[in-house]
Amino acid sequence: MTHLSMADLKAREKPQSAPTRRQARLNEQAREIAERFSASSISPVVLIGAARFADSAIVIAAGLAAYFISFGGLGGIGWPYLVSMTGGLVLTLVFAQAADAYNVVAFRLLGGQIGRMIGAWTLVFAGFAAIGAFFDLGGMLDRRWFGYWFALGAGGFIIGHTALAILVKRWAEQGRLGRKAVIVGGGEPAADLIRSLESTPGNDVHICGVFDDRSNDRSPAVVAGYPKLGNVAELVEFGRLAHIDLLIVTIPVSAKGRVAEILKTLWVLPVDIRLSAHTDKLRFRPRAYSYVGAIPMVELAEKPIQNWDFVAKRAFDLVVGTLLLVALSPLMLATAIAIKLDTRGPVFFRQKRYGFNNEVIEVFKFRSLRHEMSDPEAKTVVTKNDSRVTRIGRFIRKTSIDELPQLLNVLRGELSLVGPRPHAVNAHTSERLWNDVVDGYFARHRVKPGVTGWAQINGWRGEVDTQDKLRKRVDHDLYYIENWSILFDAIILMKTPFALARTDNAY
Repeated sequence: MTHLSMADLKAREKPQSAPTRRQARLNEQAREIAERFSASSISPVVLIGAARFADSAIVIAAGLAAYFISFGGLGGIGWPYLVSMTGGLVLTLVFAQAADAYNVVAFRLLGGQIGRMIGAWTLVFAGFAAIGAFFDLGGMLDRRWFGYWFALGAGGFIIGHTALAILVKRWAEQGRLGRKAVIVGGGEPAADLIRSLESTPGNDVHICGVFDDRSNDRSPAVVAGYPKLGNVAELVEFGRLAHIDLLIVTIPVSAKGRVAEILKTLWVLPVDIRLSAHTDKLRFRPRAYSYVGAIPMVELAEKPIQNWDFVAKRAFDLVVGTLLLVALSPLMLATAIAIKLDTRGPVFFRQKRYGFNNEVIEVFKFRSLRHEMSDPEAKTVVTKNDSRVTRIGRFIRKTSIDELPQLLNVLRGELSLVGPRPHAVNAHTSERLWNDVVDGYFARHRVKPGVTGWAQINGWRGEVDTQDKLRKRVDHDLYYIENWSILFDAIILMKTPFALARTDNAY
């Protein structure tokens, strides 16, 4: 069994969906635990990378400050000093890594953490001293500069890593460090897995509870000290509220039908899904496994756009979004004036839509309907020649100028520039909500929604009056999620103006 794509899962789906699974109600205990873990996790990969970046900044800043103190300014700084700072930076990171200073466990121990960094920093200058003893550098480097650099760097490490230890301690108390996990499937296999995880040194998995469809006579209410919080359908709502990072399925891989049914329910969540293989008699090739601690797992679904990919996408949104907002501000100002002159009412319109992880957000739009006929809940779909649409509204809807205020949602972190378009919470076709029309519809929300998207530039924008149109949108959205890259985002952005020229379905 290997990693299953969303397309594979969709192939298993039935033509008609069951009632929305996320409507399953959690019991009081499950809701209380979900709220306790509701703060988003901090990726250890990003945290360690940020610590390395901060240490690098300390090394360079200390070197420049030492030069300023030694010579009264930074003008005319020579290449020997620049080379020395570069070498010191590289050696500091190498020695700190060798001292095991860059792991989350070390970050929690203030004394040991500072000791590791000062030790690494001292080794760097011991290396410089050895080089100076064996090679005549001809007075290219001032000894005072070395002394100031060492003292300022040591002070910077003490201050920086003290602040880091305080933050890490606070995040650990909030349960934000490590991966929040849920066990799917109870009984002895789940108990064995939990005991194995808890006995693994350096384990970063925090178990929130167990979910199982079986009744208590077949699956105990408490597994290795953790409560059974509900069934698999209820897990979707729990995962959304608790911002779960990892789902571990303990059902035997031989029960492939049951695993497939569970996976079809859970794949809408933006999480990693693993099948535990530690007690299974089937054995795969080593490269087929991933590991949680020392426990072998088979990948079923992978969380999209995580760790540094998430940071890169957010940075792309902030930089490009800000530039677009500045560049388009004259057009937005002219649109606002035109709306005020055309009809009475506010310039902007807010509408509740589903965002990342199925959470409801309010998106900004230029008002295109008559104020007295506004429909913030999108109960009535806008159709061709709709009498509610104003003269200016008809033009800005066809050209998608009404969507430009959503750049503010991008800067606020609620939307991305590129992603599946956020649909209104009451969006429907033929009196059926869209999440009831297409099974797995909420899987679109495994990533942050976007101002534009792959579906839109391929012609699937505007009115959705048939089930087939909605399925085409969802298929394109899932393709985008599975194939995301910064380059893909850039290509979609560049193609968007040309796609907007096609206004056949925009009313």
